[in-house]
Amino acid sequence: MPVPAPSPEARAVVTGASQNIGEALAIELASRGHHLIITARREDVLRALASRITGQYGVTVEVRPVDLADPAERGKFCDELAVRNISILCANAGTATFGPVATLPVDGEKAQVQLNVLGVHDLALAVIPGMVERRAGGVLISGSAAGNSPIPNNATYAASKAFANTFSESLRGELKRDGVHVTLLAPGPVRETLPSETEQSLVEKLIPDFLWISTEYTAKLSLDALERNKMRVVPGVTSKAMSVASGYTPRAIVTPIVGAVYKKLGGG
Repeated sequence: MPVPAPSPEARAVVTGASQNIGEALAIELASRGHHLIITARREDVLRALASRITGQYGVTVEVRPVDLADPAERGKFCDELAVRNISILCANAGTATFGPVATLPVDGEKAQVQLNVLGVHDLALAVIPGMVERRAGGVLISGSAAGNSPIPNNATYAASKAFANTFSESLRGELKRDGVHVTLLAPGPVRETLPSETEQSLVEKLIPDFLWISTEYTAKLSLDALERNKMRVVPGVTSKAMSVASGYTPRAIVTPIVGAVYKKLGGG
């Protein structure tokens, strides 16, 4: 069966909705008639987005400024979602760091795991029981092509996205008979804001224009794939190439090559 149709009582949740893929997912869901709960850390940005979406599409948009890397804040948000009628969860929020783990701030690496791993896991645990009870729902998890193989100088991010990739595809196997769709979004480079202007400019230089994909295209492709209950959607040439390389090329060959590229992102 398809993912639930829009209804006044149900909400589609989008995390990391203040920019990039998250913002595009919120807009695309609204264009399809879904009422929303959007979350990110920046309340002012969320409220501006909510006003724009409501004005254009006439849907209800609830704003939840939450730092999903904070266990206490994340717990309160999950408690709310567990008792709401959540029709779709887009677990999109994430962050990345570049450089050798030994040189990176420990707090930042731990926060990355809280957000990229536990932020996905806890929200899924909060909404899936209700979806199973209603025998309807959709979960879109933003993993990454980076989660398919080891990436030196991007170790925490690659490992956290490996969790997201495997968790999503495992869930799909569990829920396919319960009326709940689960799709993994595994993109490569998407036009988005990176943690710092320096890292952004380095990425821009390393990746040619024709390999980038737009957030709008990614959002539409992802929600179409969720509707069809596809296991994994891999938008863009680079994503597909990374997936093929990780599947068929020995890791001993791929790892140092990819690690050298990511070393440049860390300023090395």
